[in-house]
Amino acid sequence: MTVYYKERLLPTPWLYIILLLILPAVGLLFMPLNITLGLVLGPVIYVLVVAFLILTSPRVAVEDEEFIAGRANIPARFIGEVETLNSDELTLAIGIHGDARAYLLIRGWIHQAVKVHNTDPTDPAPFWIVTTRTPEELRKALEAAKARAKG
Repeated sequence: MTVYYKERLLPTPWLYIILLLILPAVGLLFMPLNITLGLVLGPVIYVLVVAFLILTSPRVAVEDEEFIAGRANIPARFIGEVETLNSDELTLAIGIHGDARAYLLIRGWIHQAVKVHNTDPTDPAPFWIVTTRTPEELRKALEAAKARAKG
């Protein structure tokens, strides 16, 4: 199996910094009961939250014959038109121009995406919108996978 594109949609570094606010919050929460418990639980809860965010970060990949986005995949032969979306276009695509049947893999800390039209007649999702940090690179990999699948 050849992987032509892969990416983990990990949180951005600023999110880890913001999550440091867990430390004083837990300390203040436990201060009336036991300050030592609060000082111990703060870092433990911070590490657990960060580990949860990292472990649940979805994978986006283009492999030999399929496009994988999180837990879903679509065979390359059913990849239709592929568009890149900037921040404003993404907001519109998942908002007022959205479709409730679409498959969305959105992470709020990533403000670019690709919109992949789905040509599978048995799949109810007319298109996928997947956030990515490198939309042009992903678009090129999807176009190449589509070309390989059509032979």
